Amino acid sequence: MKEKQYDVIVVGAGNAALTAALTARENGASVLVLEKAPKHKRGGNSYFTDGAIRFAYNDLEDIRAIIHELSDDEAASIIMPEYNQNDYYNDLMRVTAEQSDPELARHLVQESYNTIVWMSNEGVNFELNYSNQSFVKNGKRQFWGGLPVRTERRGIGLMEQLFHRAEESDIDIWYSAAAKKIGVINGVVSSVLVDKSGDTLELTTSCVVLACGSFEANKALRKKHLGDEWESAIVRGTEYNTGDGIEMALEVGAQPYGQWTGCHSIGTDSEAPVVGDFKKPGDIYKKHSYPLSIMLNKHGKRFVDEGADFRNYTYAKYGREILKQSDHIAYQIYDSKVRNLLREEYNREEATSYQADSIEALVEQLPVEKQAFLKTIEEYNQAVQEGEFNPTVKDGKSTKGVVPAKTNWALPIDKGPFYAFPVTCGITFTFAGIHVNTEGQALNKHNNPIPGLFAAGEMVGGIFYENYPGGSGLMSGSVFGKTAGTSAARYVQEKRTLSQK
Repeated sequence: MKEKQYDVIVVGAGNAALTAALTARENGASVLVLEKAPKHKRGGNSYFTDGAIRFAYNDLEDIRAIIHELSDDEAASIIMPEYNQNDYYNDLMRVTAEQSDPELARHLVQESYNTIVWMSNEGVNFELNYSNQSFVKNGKRQFWGGLPVRTERRGIGLMEQLFHRAEESDIDIWYSAAAKKIGVINGVVSSVLVDKSGDTLELTTSCVVLACGSFEANKALRKKHLGDEWESAIVRGTEYNTGDGIEMALEVGAQPYGQWTGCHSIGTDSEAPVVGDFKKPGDIYKKHSYPLSIMLNKHGKRFVDEGADFRNYTYAKYGREILKQSDHIAYQIYDSKVRNLLREEYNREEATSYQADSIEALVEQLPVEKQAFLKTIEEYNQAVQEGEFNPTVKDGKSTKGVVPAKTNWALPIDKGPFYAFPVTCGITFTFAGIHVNTEGQALNKHNNPIPGLFAAGEMVGGIFYENYPGGSGLMSGSVFGKTAGTSAARYVQEKRTLSQK
């Protein structure tokens, strides 16, 4: 079976992959995208994202450059703190305990705004993230946390537009097409072996961009690298991210890189589906208002500082803490003082919750050690210190005398009705990957580029360790996708020029 030869073959069809495909095509390369999933399940993890995307900006005018319909009157009602490149870089290094590769981290940060502008020019629509990243204060809408923008219609809208642009750009996309092996001749990428709906094909190509995710949907690899308990984690996104790309890259000599024992995981609804539900995408099951709660396990023990920082900087690591608890479950407890401040996902019909007029009646409904549960709540209430509660800043309103302390936003749980939301651990992606440089080239064990091999998205190791600033994964996919696609097209052109001499 004779197939068309492509300059660039992109493996994967999420945000990073399509960004790479589009930039390669814009720079003159012919492009084929291989999507392991069937068409109705296309889009990778990006399809399931909430769409929040972190980038560096100077002021509200930078944001208005990509949200054109923001009126002067609306802009006048907004307080938008500056979030410059240093802020972003420092946040990234802080939450990863200075482990993030400085070169890759700076590339992500420095290219973030230009990439957002490029995405906007490609027709991706953005909107202010009012519901999740702002509070009304003194009649103004106060944004916080460096994450004021998300893609319109969440990940669904992002992926619909990227697929639309790919089709407009004459990029071929094969569905139910799983890349199996990268062919190499004299150390240079030469082909890809593909299982296309049961047929095995070998496609010749000048270069390959791997952007097909990490291994979060592979139970065996989760157990091997993350630990036994990770077999029980819910997979928040696509079921097709099983580590194929990483394995293919390692087979041709790519250097493993990053934190192979780490991952992005969150507290998600205890009744969320075990893998992402394509009929209900959009990250609707997460439960991210926990800084306003206290969170207890079945034995009635608190186990994290819920108010250690804004949720943007703790949510990606607190999932694993929930996974460590008995039956991999915990309960977020709120009272009526904060109920109206909770994020929109708490009001959805999919949200699992309990409610009662007294705390005793609430706890009576829960499958927990009831006396220990009530004792912990009472001790917490007594430990709350005086101070002004302010959810728009780290207010320092804390506890004293309980372990763990609650560092910010500590209010007594004492005004009914009372609410409980059971949560478990949902894994998003692993921090394992391969080593790439700031050109998106895959590197071997000697830190030299493997000719014709590029990578982007979750496959890029070395950026995230233990934790990450919210919205950075989607931004990293876009930045390194654009980088890899541009570099791949340049590689093709250079190779073509050399062959003509």
